[in-house]
Amino acid sequence: MAKSAKTTTKSTKKSIKKVVLAYSGGLDTSVILKWLGDEYGCEVITFTADIGQGEEVSPARAKALKLGIKPKNIFIEDLREEFIADFVFPMFRANAIYEGEYLLGTSIARPLIAKRLVEIARKVGADAIAHGATGKGNDQVRFELGLTR
Repeated sequence: MAKSAKTTTKSTKKSIKKVVLAYSGGLDTSVILKWLGDEYGCEVITFTADIGQGEEVSPARAKALKLGIKPKNIFIEDLREEFIADFVFPMFRANAIYEGEYLLGTSIARPLIAKRLVEIARKVGADAIAHGATGKGNDQVRFELGLTR
C-alpha cells in the first residue's frame, strides 16, 4: 500500500489517487498537505492523533479546512488511553529516559500514530500514506519503522 517518495516515478504519481497524511497542523505537515495535492493531483485525507496535546487539535482541523480539505476527509481521534496503556506505562516500567533526564513522550507516540494511519488508509481505500517529518530528525525513522509493522 505505502509508496516511498524515494521510488516515485511518473507512473507511480498517476496511480496515487488518495493519500492519508499524518497531520499536526504545523508548518511542515501543512506544506506537505498542499504539495501532495499539487504534485500528485490526489485526494488528501488528514489524520490528527490526540495523544494529550489538548488545545492543538482544534486548530489542526481548522487549518486543514482552510487548506481545502473536505470535512469528511479530516480524521481526528483520541488515542490518549491507548497511548498511556500501551506506550507510556511500558516506557516507565523500562525506565526509558533519554540521556538520563528526558522523557520520550512525543517520540514514542510516532509508532502509535503510524499504526492508526495505516488502519485509516485501509478503511478509506487510500493508495498511499505520508507524514511531514523532515529528514533532519529522528521522527522520520520513527514513523517509517512504525509503518513496517
